[in-house]
Amino acid sequence: MAGSISERLTVTLRERINSGVLAPGSMLIEPALAQEFNVSKTPVRESLRQLTSEGLLQILPKKGYLVRAISMNDVYEVLEMRLLLEPHVCSQVARMHSAQLIQSLQGLLDDQERLAVSDPIASMHAARLFHSELSHAARNSRILAALDTCFAQTARAHYVLPAMQPYMSQSEEIAEHRAILAALARADADGAAQAMRSHLASIRSAMLGLPRSETAGSGAQAHPCGAARTHE
Repeated sequence: MAGSISERLTVTLRERINSGVLAPGSMLIEPALAQEFNVSKTPVRESLRQLTSEGLLQILPKKGYLVRAISMNDVYEVLEMRLLLEPHVCSQVARMHSAQLIQSLQGLLDDQERLAVSDPIASMHAARLFHSELSHAARNSRILAALDTCFAQTARAHYVLPAMQPYMSQSEEIAEHRAILAALARADADGAAQAMRSHLASIRSAMLGLPRSETAGSGAQAHPCGAARTHE
């Protein structure tokens, strides 16, 4: 029972952090959380340790746990991981997609477009579901686990970095999603991979301020901290 309580706490606190409800710099205290959730300190401690291992919290000895800020380096690394994995996912899914998947992705795109102006947060949620459902369809549990973490961290950046907010409602992102879907629907593996690669290049450009020429492809890429990285 303690384990299940800890897991539920972890899910709840992780969502609060990723959605910005618990903003960077917020302090989490074991006794206060135990009182809020009406549980003992043990599952709270287990949950906080798990979130610390995920890089969301930082231990402050004799004080509590601090919600970590998001740096541009964090964003860079998350998007670099997505750039490595998601084009491959698209290529795989294009070879084995179903009509049901295409219909579901179409519905999520329609939701994203419909909500883009009136509710950018809900539109972003639909966009995240688009990427998540696509990654589920590849049927690779390890890639899925890695990407689910990346999607959550990308969403957190949208919530807590003010400069990211305008990107949620840009029509360019929706058009890029439609290009991905069109390639999937015609079973074009190479086209789907390239469409996703181009889309992620746009995201990197919007979030990091890098020129698209530096975010697409597999050559050396400018690091936000000034160093260059080269994919082997």
